[in-house]
Amino acid sequence: MSHSAPTAVLQASGLCFSWPGRPLFKDLSFSIPPGVNLVRGDDGSGKSTLLALLAGDLSAQGGTLSVNGVRLDEQHDAYRHQVFWIDPQTEAHDALSAAGYLESLSHHYPRFSTQALAELVEGFALEPHLGKPMYMLSAGSKRKVWLSAAFAAGTPLTLIEKPFAALDAPSNRFLLELLRNVASHPSRAWLLADYEAPDGVPLTSVIDL
Repeated sequence: MSHSAPTAVLQASGLCFSWPGRPLFKDLSFSIPPGVNLVRGDDGSGKSTLLALLAGDLSAQGGTLSVNGVRLDEQHDAYRHQVFWIDPQTEAHDALSAAGYLESLSHHYPRFSTQALAELVEGFALEPHLGKPMYMLSAGSKRKVWLSAAFAAGTPLTLIEKPFAALDAPSNRFLLELLRNVASHPSRAWLLADYEAPDGVPLTSVIDL
């Protein structure tokens, strides 16, 4: 009995991108299958830039991106609704409370799960911080808000940059457990950008930059 590979969630074809005076990607093609995937590289290798391109936050100078057959250049909004990504350094949501930011997500992501969010808030021990404005949160607490959003959004493709940065030990363990649980998901893909693979999480694919 032949076992067919799962269909790729994301297809990147011929991606080209340069910062002024600094070419990063030339004709980069890859696919991201369901499960947990890793883009690995040192500082300056382009991990953050690649995630921003895949999210549609940055525009590639060439090539195409599609998620489940929806092309970014043809159906921009429909594509964006299928991808969760937040720049961990962003200050765009600073004026909102943590709860306000998390509540706003249901307008952007059709499959957002309030039940999943409640479990994530508990798992990351975020309850005491929900009423605080985002700018008052520590780097670690902010990271937990972004991670809760990422796992509750329910998108076919979830992009997470340096998932373990600034996390305390219990949150680290909780995140590893989440990643192990989603590693065998039949139709959703997670792409982590980091220096190394997360401990004990089976990866579907690795892209080395």
